[in-house]
Amino acid sequence: MSSTWTAKQNKQFERALAVYDKDTPDRWQNVARAVGGKSPEEVKLHYELLLEDLKHIESGKVPFPNYRRSRG
Repeated sequence: MSSTWTAKQNKQFERALAVYDKDTPDRWQNVARAVGGKSPEEVKLHYELLLEDLKHIESGKVPFPNYRRSRG
């Protein structure tokens, strides 16, 4: 089992979450199959970490990046 996620796997993960919602039977098995190369446990952990990140962002614990305005 690999803990590294490629950009392609992350996109597949996002798409699979849109297809297989929380009420889908065998959700994590389906998401893992859609991603490829990940176990159901890995995709579930990836989802739980994503939820934690979202909580931190929404609570203001993560500062917004200081983007520079482009001239023009």
